[in-house]
Amino acid sequence: MTTLPLVSHLTPDSIIAWRNRDGDAVTLHQFLADVNQLVSLFPAGSHMLNMCSDRYHFSVGLAAAIVANKVSLLPSTHTPEVIRQIKAFAPDVFCLTDNENCNVDLPQLAFPLAQKNDTSLFAIPQINREQCVAIVFTSGSTGHPKPHPKTWAALVSSIQAQALRIGLQHHAGTTLISTVPPQHMYGLESSVLIAWFTGNALCDAQPFYPADVCQTLSAVPSPRVLVSSPVHLRTLLDADLIIPKVDQILSATAPLTIELAQKVESHCDAPLFEIYGSTETGLIATRRSSQTDKWQLLPEIHLIAKDEKVYAMGGHINTLTIMNDVFDAITKTDFLLRGRVDDMINIAGRRHSLASLNHILNSIPGVIDGAFYMPDENDNSSTTTRLSACVVAPELNATQLLSMLRDFIAPVFLPRPLLFIDKLPRNETGKLSRASLHDLFHSPHLGKSNE
Repeated sequence: MTTLPLVSHLTPDSIIAWRNRDGDAVTLHQFLADVNQLVSLFPAGSHMLNMCSDRYHFSVGLAAAIVANKVSLLPSTHTPEVIRQIKAFAPDVFCLTDNENCNVDLPQLAFPLAQKNDTSLFAIPQINREQCVAIVFTSGSTGHPKPHPKTWAALVSSIQAQALRIGLQHHAGTTLISTVPPQHMYGLESSVLIAWFTGNALCDAQPFYPADVCQTLSAVPSPRVLVSSPVHLRTLLDADLIIPKVDQILSATAPLTIELAQKVESHCDAPLFEIYGSTETGLIATRRSSQTDKWQLLPEIHLIAKDEKVYAMGGHINTLTIMNDVFDAITKTDFLLRGRVDDMINIAGRRHSLASLNHILNSIPGVIDGAFYMPDENDNSSTTTRLSACVVAPELNATQLLSMLRDFIAPVFLPRPLLFIDKLPRNETGKLSRASLHDLFHSPHLGKSNE
């Protein structure tokens, strides 16, 4: 059996986390003591749902599960229906939570209160390379969670390739501050595991509002990496606050416009790298969004066209894995992303992707946020299904916005209706679900700006 270490920190006093609430550093010695304590409290079940909102608690829970050979289940949401489906998938599942009011219908283990655990022993756990440490879920075509197992070796390989690509130095004393939750694949890789595998530190906080982001940044030492999403970065810029020194910025969950990327880099005086991947594959490509729209694959990763579909293979991806996006290959290592397979729309014989339309909409001056929506054929009683859009643009009206859109898209793709709203119903990672857009357009409290 070949193994890989749980973390790459070198000495017991290496800093593995910063506690934003009290400003304390957590050493590797203390982290491992916390992990061992939690292992001793685990029930018999072999599957764990880690719902800790404190990133350090999540990190300890994830590590303890790995050490105890338990599998962490990471669904995309925690709705009652998803919890029921997760319980059907793994009947022995229990929930680790740091919320005393957690109402998840599963056996619960409360994260232990802070205490000085026994640090007299020190040994970095060695993990079987082939051990399945996590299962992440996509909704699947039927709406039921579809499992995607992640082995320890695959996660380590992916993160090491990411760190090399973005130039994150090992053991550099860097702190990663993230606005996205660790339960998401992007948050798991880029705000927790990358700290473990590079000998750097994570921050326990998950700041949302711009003032909280600035406070969190100022509470931890430099160098700092901000792990975020387009919607969070746009909100941070719009607040027009003095942002503490950031050495690097990562973004994912939705495509960045080149304009927003350039503004972020200029305001923060730091390079921004955009991450591309999926729940199924993890990270597979990056780009410097302020300079190019081309994505560059990680070393050893290949995109393979087969039977009119595209698959990813190589590196940390051991089997042909279908991609749900539309690509234009430029070279063997570079590609353009055109949108999701299921967001390609055909109106009057013309094809366009919703991702491309969203990119155009959000590039319009005065648009703070916006999204197109294509209803199902039976979404309304109209004989013609019409492309719609919702937008946050307080300084524009429908006539002005449609006039600017006409410069970039054909008339058949102009949205009707077009809703002007105060805020889009994005989740905590900045994503918009189709269900939330459906509910928005069917809300009786919102009036349509144009038909």
